[in-house]
Amino acid sequence: MSERLLPTGSCWCGCGTETGIGSFFTRGHDKIAEAAFIAARHGGSVARLLADNEFGPDAEESVREAALRRGGWIECSVDGCPYAGAEASVRKHEAQPHKARP
Repeated sequence: MSERLLPTGSCWCGCGTETGIGSFFTRGHDKIAEAAFIAARHGGSVARLLADNEFGPDAEESVREAALRRGGWIECSVDGCPYAGAEASVRKHEAQPHKARP
């Protein structure tokens, strides 16, 4: 298991802004850090990020499958719906009307 991360009081995106108690980022800066990481390590390409981590169309396991198996993701409980994500996201999604799938 990975070591437990602890907030430091400074935004982890590198902007130097002070964060609230228990927060790693100021509002929205997690996405800034994510984009900066992809730019710094994978040339700004999500496809390159996936390929560099052995995911992609020809991979043994898709990134979606990996997230479901070991990343804490769950699938929508509505029969035939392909939506998957973090539990809070899926519960919000499930509260919306679903169209019948072919």
